[in-house]
Amino acid sequence: MAAPALIRPPAPVPSAPRQNRKRAATPARIAGTAVVSVLAVIWLLPYAWAAVTAFKPETEAAATPLTWFPESGFTLDAFTKVLGEGNIPLWTWNSLITSAAITVITLVISALCAYALSRIDFKGKRILMSVIIASIIIPPPVLIIPLFYQLLSMHLIDTYWAIILPQVIAPAMVFILKKFFDQIPRELEEAAIMDGAGRMRVFLQIVLPLSRPILSAVAIFVFIGAWNNFLWPFIATNDPSLLTLPVGLQTIKSAYGIQYAQNMASALLAALPLIIVFLFFQRQIIKGISTTGLAGT
Repeated sequence: MAAPALIRPPAPVPSAPRQNRKRAATPARIAGTAVVSVLAVIWLLPYAWAAVTAFKPETEAAATPLTWFPESGFTLDAFTKVLGEGNIPLWTWNSLITSAAITVITLVISALCAYALSRIDFKGKRILMSVIIASIIIPPPVLIIPLFYQLLSMHLIDTYWAIILPQVIAPAMVFILKKFFDQIPRELEEAAIMDGAGRMRVFLQIVLPLSRPILSAVAIFVFIGAWNNFLWPFIATNDPSLLTLPVGLQTIKSAYGIQYAQNMASALLAALPLIIVFLFFQRQIIKGISTTGLAGT
């Protein structure tokens, strides 16, 4: 009986060399990186100066010539005075309540309006879209007087609602969400409707889950804008217990003129929550901006 012939396995095909993912350092790329780095340093310079000034003694914060490092060393006196003279916990709580409420209500209103403009055909749709786009360029201070008298007639002045309600209408966010909804394939919704799903169920179970990146970005933008808003909460509230953090910090004044260290310390305290929010949600912000679909508009 003949021995079975041995079958050699085919020789392995040499794989193609992997392409080097690192881009070559060309002179143009090096020059571009250098220019961007210089611009970044220039942009960060005022923030660095504000942080350094906040930790200086008050006598050296306004002394000339200006120096980065005080002779007597850094101190926390400015923060101690700001925290001691103001009700920081209450102001922070008021800002948190109003900003969170504004963010939630704005998201609900903007998402529903944007979805209707993106998917539903109705009479006057183009006119409404034109009005929304035109309202983006209207400066908010122009509406302060009519909004104030409207809330005054509704007896809402000196309440949380006086701060919240005028800020929940965001035409720019409606436009951004509408552009994103336009990119979602209609076939997904049509298949769900054929299976018996209603319009609201399609919106809640299909459209919103696919829109998490842009919803996160819009929520962060609205929250930051509401937190930083000074003018409207300053006008709409007179009760000291309703002051938001930006308004409350401005009430801390000194009888000795401008206190630069205290002003910088107040600014850092007001910006600290936003810095924390950005550090935790920077990926959502970048991803939301990259998926808005505004690049081709």
